Amino acid sequence: MSKDWNTRTKLVHSGTKRSQWGEVSEAIFLTQGFVYDTAEQAEARFIKTEPDEYIYARYGNPTVAMFEERMAAIEGTEDGFATASGMAAVNGALMSLVKAGDHVVASRALFGSCLYILDDILPRFGVEVTLVDGRDLAAWEAAIRKDTKLVFFETISNPTLEVIDIKSVSALAHKVGALVVADNVFATPVYSNAVAQGVDVVVYSATKHIDGQGRALGGIILGSRDIIRGTVEPYMKHTGGSMSPFTAWIMLKGLETMDLRVRAQAASAAKMADALDGHPKIAKLIYPGHTSHPQHDLVMAQMGNGGTMLSFEVKGGKEASFRMLNALQIAVISNNLGDAKTIATPPAATTHQRLPAEQKDMLGITPGLVRLSLGIEDTDDLIADMLQALEQA
Repeated sequence: MSKDWNTRTKLVHSGTKRSQWGEVSEAIFLTQGFVYDTAEQAEARFIKTEPDEYIYARYGNPTVAMFEERMAAIEGTEDGFATASGMAAVNGALMSLVKAGDHVVASRALFGSCLYILDDILPRFGVEVTLVDGRDLAAWEAAIRKDTKLVFFETISNPTLEVIDIKSVSALAHKVGALVVADNVFATPVYSNAVAQGVDVVVYSATKHIDGQGRALGGIILGSRDIIRGTVEPYMKHTGGSMSPFTAWIMLKGLETMDLRVRAQAASAAKMADALDGHPKIAKLIYPGHTSHPQHDLVMAQMGNGGTMLSFEVKGGKEASFRMLNALQIAVISNNLGDAKTIATPPAATTHQRLPAEQKDMLGITPGLVRLSLGIEDTDDLIADMLQALEQA
């Protein structure tokens, strides 16, 4: 039945499991283990666990299962595995799907921690990694080889908002039998069409728009049942990256309002981009939903919307951008995104600080770059606050 529901209905009802008491809000099963009626039942469950049968919270939990099923329903995948954080999801997806001797091709414009896994961790275990300009299809085609095992990218990159041509890159990967893994955080589950466009495994940091209220860390890996239960689950449950039941409950509550929040945030982002376009204190505006973005047509075809995030470069570099940030009265300075509160981030000084200067320059992460995650405050108030802060730049 849930397959016929629209997204907003799935966000409220999909995957719901009620106990014998018929509670309205999803129950939190705060337990580390489960009791068996007999020793024979315990033995049978360890041999083969059936749906709605549980062994240990690191392996699975009813509250966590509700979150996994709800996310799979809205993303259009067969299954999902919930993780302790967004980076646990990225690490779990990549590490479980490759082995020594494999070749991975990834876009070079990525979140700093994702780059750390690709640049530092995977090569330690004998995985060869090639980074490419994700906007350049010719670069992808040249890098993907017959022995390429996996392709990885952020559908919209953090923080410079480069857009990947999902269909074309997925087709190149599938031509050689490689899996496509995409971090879809900036697109959000609301505007995501990644699976329909060719992605095999979708990764989210639930810490962002899914929770949306700055309460908890979480993540999820979504894909076919064979990949999730046959490959991802064994790695995750034995290495300890599973989501806690209480966190899963928080995420379920976040999902109920996510569509409403994200659409309001995206509308504010579009209006903010219009207000900042051509501002004398701004050297460069980056918003995928604005016609000035070089990949505007692509993002509209893939998502139908420009999303909740925008970036801009303040003239005068770090000093000027810091003066602007310090003058903000509504937006807060932090390094999260997708929150109900508007968040401003200086990536060169925070999330991407560890990158060498030449790599920051190549990616366009300048000292004056500011990443802005729009919240659900009044848009006119946010614009007025930003304009007065820019006067201090």
